[in-house]
Amino acid sequence: MKKKIPLFLVIAAVAFAAWKISHQQEFLYAGTVEATYVDLSPQVTTTIGSVEVREGDPVKNVQDLVHMTGDDIKLAADIAERDFQRALKLRNSGSMPQESFDRIRFRRDDAVLRSSWCVIKSPLDGTVIDRYHEPGELVNPSMKLLTLADLDHVYAYIYVPQTMLAHVQLDQKLEGLLPELDMKRMEGRITHIRDQAEFTPKNVQTREERTRLVYGIKVSFDNPGHVLKPGMTVEVKLPEK
Repeated sequence: MKKKIPLFLVIAAVAFAAWKISHQQEFLYAGTVEATYVDLSPQVTTTIGSVEVREGDPVKNVQDLVHMTGDDIKLAADIAERDFQRALKLRNSGSMPQESFDRIRFRRDDAVLRSSWCVIKSPLDGTVIDRYHEPGELVNPSMKLLTLADLDHVYAYIYVPQTMLAHVQLDQKLEGLLPELDMKRMEGRITHIRDQAEFTPKNVQTREERTRLVYGIKVSFDNPGHVLKPGMTVEVKLPEK
């Protein structure tokens, strides 16, 4: 006697098969997560006095990161300030021509500017990625002191054939999925569409042959919890034709 298969099991099996087929046909464009990096270098040759941050530390815009000793620079600024104050009194009493006063004021302003270079501040809200030198080392403008990255806002480039360009536009919202986190979903936004075609990079896939011309699309993601990390793969779903 044949056993009857319950109807709900048949329905469930059919639904699962339909879901599997539809997801197998769904194409996702893969890209690599990237971040904006900023290298900080000194503007003068001097010795490092202190480094206020370490790798992995969060930093805020205009936060002090490195203090340079700059003894000669600070001394020159003090002398220039005293000369300026004397010149100011002479000019006010009518004993100094305006042209001579302007030259002294310029030297004072230049010395103040150079003195300000002895404190290196963060140009953005971000995270310290690399710290290259320690207090006491002599550095010059050709040397990197720190590398920062904005990990709160990251992006990935995906590459699409020309036939897909009509279906995307700037500021369009797209869905990103993370294979390394069980296809966790994150909302992305198109922030740049390259206007020149290029050959498909070796590390991405498209619907057509890998050697065909494609266009790069930059998809940006807000990343407040730093779930997305540079080097991770993100897969992006584009609207159907």
